[in-house]
Amino acid sequence: MSSDTAQLIKEKLDIVDFLRPYVQLKPAGKNMKACCPFHKEKTPSFMVSPERQSWHCFGACNEGGDIIKFLMKYENLEFYDALKVLAEKAGVDIKTSGNRDFKSYNSLYAVMEAAKNFFRSNLVKSDLVRNYLRERGLKDETVQEFEIGFAADGSDILTHHLLKLGYNILDIEKAGLAIKTERGTYWDRFRGRIMFPIYNHFGKVVAFTGRILPGNNNPNVGKYVNSPETPVFQKSKILYGFHRTKSDIREAKTAVLVEGQMDFLMVWQDGIKNAVATSGTALTQDHLAVLRRLADEVVLSFDADLAGQIAAERSIDLAGAHDFAVKLLVIEDAKFKDPADVVREQPGKIKDLLGGAKSAMDYYFYKYFNNASTDIKAKKQNLRVVLAKIKNLSSPIERSHWLNQLSKIARIDERVLAEEMEILTPAGVAEAIVPAGAPAVSVSQKLSRRELISQRLLGVMLHLQNDMQTIEDHLKYFPEQYLTIYRDLLLNKGVNVSSDLGDFMNSISLRFSFENQDFDVENLKKEMRNLLRELRVEYLKDKRQEISDLIKILEGEGDENKLQAAMREFANISKELHNA
Repeated sequence: MSSDTAQLIKEKLDIVDFLRPYVQLKPAGKNMKACCPFHKEKTPSFMVSPERQSWHCFGACNEGGDIIKFLMKYENLEFYDALKVLAEKAGVDIKTSGNRDFKSYNSLYAVMEAAKNFFRSNLVKSDLVRNYLRERGLKDETVQEFEIGFAADGSDILTHHLLKLGYNILDIEKAGLAIKTERGTYWDRFRGRIMFPIYNHFGKVVAFTGRILPGNNNPNVGKYVNSPETPVFQKSKILYGFHRTKSDIREAKTAVLVEGQMDFLMVWQDGIKNAVATSGTALTQDHLAVLRRLADEVVLSFDADLAGQIAAERSIDLAGAHDFAVKLLVIEDAKFKDPADVVREQPGKIKDLLGGAKSAMDYYFYKYFNNASTDIKAKKQNLRVVLAKIKNLSSPIERSHWLNQLSKIARIDERVLAEEMEILTPAGVAEAIVPAGAPAVSVSQKLSRRELISQRLLGVMLHLQNDMQTIEDHLKYFPEQYLTIYRDLLLNKGVNVSSDLGDFMNSISLRFSFENQDFDVENLKKEMRNLLRELRVEYLKDKRQEISDLIKILEGEGDENKLQAAMREFANISKELHNA
């Protein structure tokens, strides 16, 4: 997509109007402010500039950008997906765009849609597969709703069909539907399988999961085959069913997370409309980031076997670190392996189980202390496991509550447990504690005083654009990396700056508004004069230090003429600094 097309879309959409459904904006001087939608906070640090059509978070995220970047981050979209959504809102036709990348995206979506339709037509013809789905408990309406299909057992049936429709073999391969053999021929990836389309969060088919038909006992054939990652499919970002359930999740403030398509389809069919499923991957930070913007609580359901318990603990720790209230849907009846079994045998029962879902800490207390060993070594090990879980919680209130509960169960003084907890590493901390994009150190730790003054001056100048000539005599005092910005402001009024410079200026402007939501023009002019004086002082200090370092070098070299010249310059700068 050309930058001209992206710019046209941004010009037609007002960022404030677009963001209102996502955040509660309030006036802040000439800008707007809100609590950041990308992390939990009580004091607004998310600033929006109507003038510059940009946003920036000055809290934990420290991210910013334009309307396109916001949609990409909020909805977990790739650039071209976000641009297409915005183009539809702006009334800009981008279907005929000449950009190669955008055409490639459209081709992949088109070939996936054609494959889905072909699989669905195959299912209609197969009584065997339709009867099997009914035996598993799926109603015909659910099969239709989620467009389940069937890939016939043949080496290149789908590929031949798509080529006949006019699709390019390279697109078919790039979409993950065909595999190129060593001989240069193409085989279908999915053969003899029930096909579950996987949708992105806007309802586009981007991948498939294929389940082997019952009765196939070939040990060399996997039960499930998933699409590979492609330009339109990243499995760590996609939650199965989310395109249909996100409104219900937002309304309930709770997400029910199950494993795999069949569990999802069965609980959705049984009335649990705020469910989602992982598909071909473990729960990831990206999955939780998507859910956290809609829900405060997540209810996890995993198989009762050892692998399921390990997955459950990992997911609990990851979700707890993202500030979710975490519960577990526990299926105590041994005859039921998973939620799909419960729904099939006892429709309506799953709602009762959800109502009795255990908190994650109650689950841990039961698991590690129900049959507590009297052996001190085992007891200490179990205590440390649970203490690490408690330390992992993002809320101090929750940590205090569960530490108190653990003290009662373990019959150990709470202060002793607190001391032990301090020396432990939180569970899941390596994956989840640090927000994506958070700086390792604050900006103020990275910048010199002269750079900080330059940034503050830039903020003032962007709000006093008619006073920019004031700084012309001070240009030599700015750090080199800032001269380009100030010269552009003097000559071009900030018009036609590069993308990187534009983003930087937007960030500085919004930071100024964030720190000065009520400002007086005369006071700003006075501050500008003071800042320019301070900038000159810092420049002279830096220059004097440079000459001081040079003098030490010249003293060792024995060049008397150069040494005397450097000492004279040092004296002159010292005098100028004294009178500054």
